[in-house]
Amino acid sequence: MADAEIIARLFAVIESRRGGDPETSYVAKRLGQGTHKIAQKLGEEAVECALAAVDGGPDEVTAESADLLFHLLLLWASVGVSPEDVFAELARREGISGIAEKNARGD
Repeated sequence: MADAEIIARLFAVIESRRGGDPETSYVAKRLGQGTHKIAQKLGEEAVECALAAVDGGPDEVTAESADLLFHLLLLWASVGVSPEDVFAELARREGISGIAEKNARGD
């Protein structure tokens, strides 16, 4: 699937920039700041995306969604989670009622 390949390629770029020069690489800068700062930035991007859904149009939601996905991939890299890990979890949940899945987690 071409769309999943984009995620995999972007994740590979993020991984390749780990340990790079934070003066020339946004990814290296963010990874160097640690998971806490990356998580904080992800939260900011999530809020911007949600607000775009309420106050903006489809183009703004698209742009903010791309930012959100990028920062989510950055968080995954920071904590050692790969897109394949997330895709496997989504596949495991496929066909399971959302309510049943949530009840199984005890949330």
